[in-house]
Amino acid sequence: MITEAQFKKEIDLIISNAIREDVGDGDHSSLACIPDTATGKAKLLVKDEGVIAGISFAKQVFKYVDKDLQIETFIEDGKPVKYGDIAFHVSGSSQSILKAERLVLNAMQRMSAIATKTKYFVNLLEGTGTKILDTRKTTPGIRALEKWAVKIGGGENHRFALYDMIMLKDNHIDFAGGLGKAIEKTKQYLKDTNRDLKIIVEARDLTEVKNILAAGGVYRILLDNFNYEDTRKAVEIIGTSCLTESSGGINEETIRDYAECGVNYISSGALTHSVYNMDLSLKAL
Repeated sequence: MITEAQFKKEIDLIISNAIREDVGDGDHSSLACIPDTATGKAKLLVKDEGVIAGISFAKQVFKYVDKDLQIETFIEDGKPVKYGDIAFHVSGSSQSILKAERLVLNAMQRMSAIATKTKYFVNLLEGTGTKILDTRKTTPGIRALEKWAVKIGGGENHRFALYDMIMLKDNHIDFAGGLGKAIEKTKQYLKDTNRDLKIIVEARDLTEVKNILAAGGVYRILLDNFNYEDTRKAVEIIGTSCLTESSGGINEETIRDYAECGVNYISSGALTHSVYNMDLSLKAL
């Protein structure tokens, strides 16, 4: 999985690139009418309900823009919020607050929406022992933020990208010449390149589940678009040989039923690709 240092680098890149994109050669709206000596204070106002996420990220943004900005936090990441709540105050240079405003809001609105949806799915799985996973179906350029939000909402991260885990899906298997060849070539590749990466293999039916087990060396089997009956059979066949994951069109109406089939994980792209931003505002005090 991605290391803490790699994740920090991703966040730093997101902040620097977003400020470059938004500010360019200057925030001329503020420069035109607000003295560079002016100071002010603003509040992060919640105008919605759900799980707040992005507080820690906002602090990093403010400090990147101006290390002298002061943030007073009232609500921490992962906490439930309602209309009218104030998450934090930020004070200092008025120009600096305005320069950071849009990035903070854009990130927090989306992160909070993802955390809220993730928490909803986590609650649906309560008591089953099954964990919810995100996917790589994220917004290009801000994957780290979206996966961070999933964790804040109580979910688990799947692989971060193509480099931190092997995942053999249907196209890999077909291009490699079959399931057995794909797995054997992968194990040889990892040996030849001295890489320690976990292997996940997608199964399209129960026969492929048995073939994957016969090949060995697999960390998790992905049961893609299986019905409930075949999912239960697959879990029984796999036993403790490796972990299991269900995916493919699973929604809030079906997720509990799949969990009760006994799988370890359920992955859902909807956590990150199908959310509506939480309504938040940064208002001057």
